[in-house]
Amino acid sequence: MTADLEPALRRIWADVLDLPEERIASGDSFLALGGDSVLAVRTAALVRRRLGVVLAMSDLRVQDTLADLAAAVRERGSARDGDVPDLKPVRRDDPLAPFPLLPLQQGYFVGQQDGWELSYESAHHYVDFGLTGVDGDEAAEALRDALHRLAEHQPALRARILPDGTQRILDPDAPGAIPSPTVHDWRALDAGEAARLLAGLRADMRANGPDPATGPGVDLRLSLMPDGRGRLHSSMSLLLVDGWSSGVFYRDLLAFAADWNTVLAPLDIDFGDYVTAVQGLPETPQWQADRDWWWERLDAFPQPPALPVTAEPDTVRARVMRSLETRLAPDRWARVQELCREHGVTPSAAALAAYAVALARTAGHRRFLLNSLQLNRLPLHPDVHRMVGAFSSTVLLPIELPEHRTFADLARELQTLTGEALAHNLVTGVEVSRELARRWGTTRPVAPVVFQSTLGVDAAMGSSVPEEAGPLGHIDLTDHRQELRTPQVAMEGRLYEARDELVIVLSLVEELFHAQDVEGLFTTFTTLVRSLDTPDGWERTCDLPERLDADGGLRLDARPRASIAQDGGPLRDELEQAVADCWSELLDLPEDRQLDRAAEFFALGGDSLAAIRMLTRLARSGLPHVTPRDFLAAPTVAGLAAAIREKRGPEG
Repeated sequence: MTADLEPALRRIWADVLDLPEERIASGDSFLALGGDSVLAVRTAALVRRRLGVVLAMSDLRVQDTLADLAAAVRERGSARDGDVPDLKPVRRDDPLAPFPLLPLQQGYFVGQQDGWELSYESAHHYVDFGLTGVDGDEAAEALRDALHRLAEHQPALRARILPDGTQRILDPDAPGAIPSPTVHDWRALDAGEAARLLAGLRADMRANGPDPATGPGVDLRLSLMPDGRGRLHSSMSLLLVDGWSSGVFYRDLLAFAADWNTVLAPLDIDFGDYVTAVQGLPETPQWQADRDWWWERLDAFPQPPALPVTAEPDTVRARVMRSLETRLAPDRWARVQELCREHGVTPSAAALAAYAVALARTAGHRRFLLNSLQLNRLPLHPDVHRMVGAFSSTVLLPIELPEHRTFADLARELQTLTGEALAHNLVTGVEVSRELARRWGTTRPVAPVVFQSTLGVDAAMGSSVPEEAGPLGHIDLTDHRQELRTPQVAMEGRLYEARDELVIVLSLVEELFHAQDVEGLFTTFTTLVRSLDTPDGWERTCDLPERLDADGGLRLDARPRASIAQDGGPLRDELEQAVADCWSELLDLPEDRQLDRAAEFFALGGDSLAAIRMLTRLARSGLPHVTPRDFLAAPTVAGLAAAIREKRGPEG
């Protein structure tokens, strides 16, 4: 490790921030130069690749200067046993062998089982955008070839989810392994009929996503419209593809479509190799330290925002999530970003503050739990950021908004809160949520209100979606639509960029909320963000409710529902014994432990994925299948045995 690291780190910052090296001084902060938390992840990857030093997220604070980063790299280089686990993904002996789901994948898998609140048959993200100057005779074949080559290049596009909650990658030559696009040729129709068919296609793809348990996890379609126009539609399973992967998917797909001769550098590892490596995390002292950090704080965590609701969430059966959207023009968005830098916060932190204030005003209290979706690609290998896969995770944010503070103060405090949480990201938000649910004694989602920002992803990737794609024509991202359907989420505020515009979206289960509350929340959220293009918007004191915690009424919360009471005592029959034996084996309980018939599955250490596996195992043993929803009504040994008897009927 050389004594002076700053020249090498200056080159890395120059590459990441797209700046001349001479503009970066030792005392300049990453944030002031235009950096953010997403670009910090790319910085970590380049530091590992070029300098051979692995940084922890706690080493990459956006407010740090180049000199601060050099000190952190120097310390890591001389003390390799710090906060970063030494995990090295390598090629598995059998690349087609099953491997586990990551924690958020598990959450989506469970959310598709119709057992938990706000379940859907598929967890997916739908996108379509406009095409102009389409070569209608060549576009379909170019797209088929591009998707075929991309699925050969990106193994995760050939993945399937197995009934036991694991996943595997299919050989490219296996039947059905390679997804194929569907082409709708409406060029000969009049504009009105084509528009009607387009609306129907959108509605269908929005409500019916691909299921990687039965086929490809990507549904790609091309609609050819009159006058050389078209649209490219995709519906991607969240079990296989995260937000970063969506960007990788489109960049690589359109590169293949634009030029038949395009060749991408091969990937040295695949998603299964990465997942296999991170299975070793819980054995590391770094993961255990992060777990202890979270566990020490959980008892003080608040409930989710107590937004007024029209019905209990477990009674709602929604098919889609409603989305409200608005945009900030490039010039106005550029002013917001400049003022973010002046106030020492990232645009994501400013947006989080606006969302939190809007939630507080609608819920009527200032202390609540948010769930934030985060990119979670640990820089364990240079190829990690080039891969398609469901790497994302969540982080729980216990929000407490102080009164009589300016917006700038709130944004800085929430940036600090988020930074502290992300510095302990080896334990995912899903794992933290499970422990919190266990302590609260609930099987309901503990954090169903979500914040997501992908601001800065294009810069972190080093490129944006191309504007031209050969026979597919010109890509018009200003004519862009997207929809989200996420299990166990009641509401999600998210922000992303499209061709230098800021897009602000609020997605929600419409059947759950009062229309006037939704409109008011979205108006407050977007008005606050828009106000940040002037200094007054930052220095204005935020009006917040006096109440710190929620009061009564029919409101969103995670408190446990009343379950069917069961008498305790010894097991009463062979069926209860069979249930108890299954639980003991699955949960690895001591052999000499005799379960009480009122023993509760989740109190014994079970989680939602283990519950799915347990119900499947009992059904395979010849017992009637009990749905997760019926099991959750009484998740005890006696309760499950009673549910099985009911399925058997009077003759059972």
